[in-house]
Amino acid sequence: MSRGRLRIYLGAAPGVGKTYAMLGEGRRRAERGADVVVGLVETHGRPKTAEMLGDLEVLPRRRVAYRDVEIDELDVDAVIARHPEIALIDEFAHTNVPGSARAKRWQDVDTILDAGINVITTINIQHLESLNDVVEEITGVKQQETVPDEVVRRADQVEIVDMTAEALRRRMAHGNIYPPDRVDAALGRYFRVGNLTALRELALLWLADKVDDQLDRYRADHGISGTWETRERVVVALTGGAEGETLIRRAARIAERTRGADLLAVHVGTGDGLAGADKELLAAQRELVEGLGGTFHEVLGDDVPQALLEFAGGVNATQLVLGVSRRGRFARALSSGVGATVTARSGPIDVHLVTHDAAHPPAERRRRPPALSRRRQAAGFATALLGLPALTLTLTQLRGPLALSSDITLFLMLVVAVSLVGGLWPALTAALVGSALLNYYFSPPIHRWTISDRDNLIGIAAYVCVAIAVSAVVDLAARRARDAARAGADAEILASLADAVLRGERAVSDLLTRLRDIYGLTSVTLLERNPDAPSESSWRTDPTGWRVAASVGEACRGPAEVDAEVTVSDDLLLVLHGPTLPAGGRRVLEAFAAQAALALRQQRMTEAAEATEPLLRADQVRRALLSAVSHDLRTPLASARAAVQSLRNDSIRWQPEERAELLATATESLDRLDGLVANLLDMSRLQADALGLAPVPLAVEDVVPHALDELGPASAAVRISVPPNLPEILADPGLLERILVNLVANALRFNPLGRPVLVSASALGEVVEIRVVDYGPGIPPADRERVFQAFQRLGDHDNHTGVGLGLAVARGLAESMGGSVTPEDTPGGGLTMVLAMPCAPGVPAPVLDRVVEAS
Repeated sequence: MSRGRLRIYLGAAPGVGKTYAMLGEGRRRAERGADVVVGLVETHGRPKTAEMLGDLEVLPRRRVAYRDVEIDELDVDAVIARHPEIALIDEFAHTNVPGSARAKRWQDVDTILDAGINVITTINIQHLESLNDVVEEITGVKQQETVPDEVVRRADQVEIVDMTAEALRRRMAHGNIYPPDRVDAALGRYFRVGNLTALRELALLWLADKVDDQLDRYRADHGISGTWETRERVVVALTGGAEGETLIRRAARIAERTRGADLLAVHVGTGDGLAGADKELLAAQRELVEGLGGTFHEVLGDDVPQALLEFAGGVNATQLVLGVSRRGRFARALSSGVGATVTARSGPIDVHLVTHDAAHPPAERRRRPPALSRRRQAAGFATALLGLPALTLTLTQLRGPLALSSDITLFLMLVVAVSLVGGLWPALTAALVGSALLNYYFSPPIHRWTISDRDNLIGIAAYVCVAIAVSAVVDLAARRARDAARAGADAEILASLADAVLRGERAVSDLLTRLRDIYGLTSVTLLERNPDAPSESSWRTDPTGWRVAASVGEACRGPAEVDAEVTVSDDLLLVLHGPTLPAGGRRVLEAFAAQAALALRQQRMTEAAEATEPLLRADQVRRALLSAVSHDLRTPLASARAAVQSLRNDSIRWQPEERAELLATATESLDRLDGLVANLLDMSRLQADALGLAPVPLAVEDVVPHALDELGPASAAVRISVPPNLPEILADPGLLERILVNLVANALRFNPLGRPVLVSASALGEVVEIRVVDYGPGIPPADRERVFQAFQRLGDHDNHTGVGLGLAVARGLAESMGGSVTPEDTPGGGLTMVLAMPCAPGVPAPVLDRVVEAS
């Protein structure tokens, strides 16, 4: 069975007509003979939308009970059993009632599609997962129901239902979207012109990206590699050189000339990874590209022009921006260069060659460092100085048996040996001196600087050329080996840095310590610009312009005291003191500096979050307290007030039993109010650390009955099982009674009718445990700590029984006296609260068996 096809109507805001368009499409399909049913449509009381249902077949919905409310949901099984050709299902982002087979309606739709049924549905742009935070920033409303973008992108068709902001507001004002009592609030908040315009632009841009994806798939499926100028895309090629900023800004200006054009920057890295770009410049250029609204890409390729053209063709680019060549005239004569090659092969892509300052390098270039050390070069010269006379002397003794070709071969072997020992210049010297020796001592006429035989001349010339070529190859190989070793060392260090980050070593001091150990430094210091520095111009040298953000070893107070420094940002500087670093270590230092800056930022964000956490907790308590005072405390107060006002009404003659009932209601309400206020006061004293304690030795068998007396008639449902020989505990009598009252009241609230709550006690070592046992629904282990949070009732929405402070107060009071309150499972089902209190000092604490009593 083939999978069904999905069509989505996408709208920028509620009321643009998505459902109306979906029903219109369904009716058109039905008129053409298709089997169309309505799986679920929400008309939201809009008459014109309801009229569009017409004579379409509407499947019954599934009724789901949730918290004593009947809710209508999509009946997936009924749709699959009916198996129509097309099903109309509204509100693709809807969240199903808890306990449903699937959490989201889009998952229901996916199941229906798997059954081979085509589906037409609707969604608003604010329900896309990737745009959730953007929509919240625009409208101030966070959407709780979202759909992953990939789910919508997989749809076979996505059609936008568009409407201008002004037209949508007129529909709203005419009452075509919301009832009249909601129109003014909606127009002044969510449906403002600015909000609707921004949402409309988001929808259009998102759909444009969807169209781009479809076009890319079509071109790939049909093997189309040519450029289709459906949209301007400007690609700028970066080498990592100083000219990159000029090229990026020029490409950005080109892109700005066409509204909606894309800017893409690409850097082609070579496969060997040795002669790379300046990483610091490339990072700065990447930041510039992204700041201008473009994207940065890196690709690998040995043939740079081919890699550039393949990338440009892959992204359907229309224009390509390159810098003119930085090479000299001789190099350009030997090779056409990247710019000329790309221009010749570009085809329909326009190529812009941009001039820049780096295109005209100064005459004097910085001399490359030698491939080998000075000691190796000296050894090479010594080898040549000693080896050439020795070889000449030896060969003169063997002039008869050996021909000139053999002499040339032996001299060439000596030149190779010199090049291996000392590199290019000693080998070139040996080659030239050796050619003179061959000419003077071995090429007829002997002992003259002439060569009579043309073959001998060619042989000596070939010797010189081969010697020079071998010397150059050996020198290049030495340079490559040195670069590879340096790159390998850098890679190993950077890998260790990445490993440290992955293992969570994000502390600034850890990173600085690792850097110090790698290079054997005396100290590493991260300096931060002092905002109170006396002068903007002198902050780089003035010690007062710096302050130490982090340091390992003796901290450096300013740049003047250090041996090396790396600028991290305008306000941060990494300074080092110790041995001179290798030339190739700059990249590693920059990586460590960037990571240290990130670690410093994270550390300060963590500190700021920790500093604000108490304020957030206090604010949460304040808001919860206001909620409790505004609702939970008003309920018993209102009951008591109503009872008293009824008694004071002289126009009504109350019977004695009626008067007693009203008085009982007032008394019960005031008692409940007194308990709530007591808990609030206890919690406020606990949070303010202002709880007065007066602990004294107490007998448990005396305290428990007094605590139950405060519960009034409810205490009749409590059974007490406390042995008389328990040791005394050390506690404040009033606070201990408050703890027991809260624990027992909580147990009575959830205990099933007809079963008593059990209060038992036992001694264990130097602790007496008082258990309050109920046989109610219990609490899952994952939620047991949450019940001790203030104003937390785990989904209990009964606002007449408390404000969610009882257990929080009980634990807080117990811990203030050195005790604890912990939950346990009741055997057979239920919850047991264990109050553990320390025994009074000096009182023997026998180990007694816990009292176990059948329920």
